[in-house]
Amino acid sequence: MLERQKYECLRSELKKARIGAGLHQADIAKVLKRPQSYISKIESGERGLDVIEFIAYCSAMGVDPVKWLKKFVDKF
Repeated sequence: MLERQKYECLRSELKKARIGAGLHQADIAKVLKRPQSYISKIESGERGLDVIEFIAYCSAMGVDPVKWLKKFVDKF
């Protein structure tokens, strides 16, 4: 799998996790004290996430970032 495809998969899985948690982009943005467009840009690939932001994103969804990342990595 190409790196680009891995990033697309990561974004897709983050979005699925958010939706699965019953959250809207605005809900995550509010917890992170960011505009809703911040979440939209992450999910669309216009903006990336560093590790600290990823941890905060997962925490805002009520998801353990280590467990979530383990499941994601196991797909490859």
